[in-house]
Amino acid sequence: MVGIYFDDFEVGIVYKTPTRTMTETDVVMFSAMSGDMNELHTSEEFSKQTPFGKRLAQGLLGLSISHGLMFRLGIFDGTGIALLGVDKWQFTAPVYLGDTIHAVVEVQEKIESKSKKDRGVIRFFVRLVNQEGVITQQGVQTLMIKRK
Repeated sequence: MVGIYFDDFEVGIVYKTPTRTMTETDVVMFSAMSGDMNELHTSEEFSKQTPFGKRLAQGLLGLSISHGLMFRLGIFDGTGIALLGVDKWQFTAPVYLGDTIHAVVEVQEKIESKSKKDRGVIRFFVRLVNQEGVITQQGVQTLMIKRK
């Protein structure tokens, strides 16, 4: 699929990504890569004693996966240039191992580049949602996108 150019995005358009199930492997690999070995993520017995009652994925793992899910839409294939920032990101509910999640991505704002006419910036409001419809994380991801 060919990605969507900056010019063709419309403010208010909403995209829903494919789903993905959070696995033990995801948490183990992210723990090893990030160094976040908090027992809340790595120990079933420890996590039973917490307010959550069971193991959950790292918050930053959820954020990373939300970004990856956006790219599974194909709308940035060949047109996405760079992630410029993540703003006002909120962790609103846990993502547990076994949860199936998807992202809801809304075009919030388009900003034309004044210095480089071949690109623009788009602010996407992203919600990471679990199988029960609960928003687990949300915030703005800002991307630089090619123009026609």
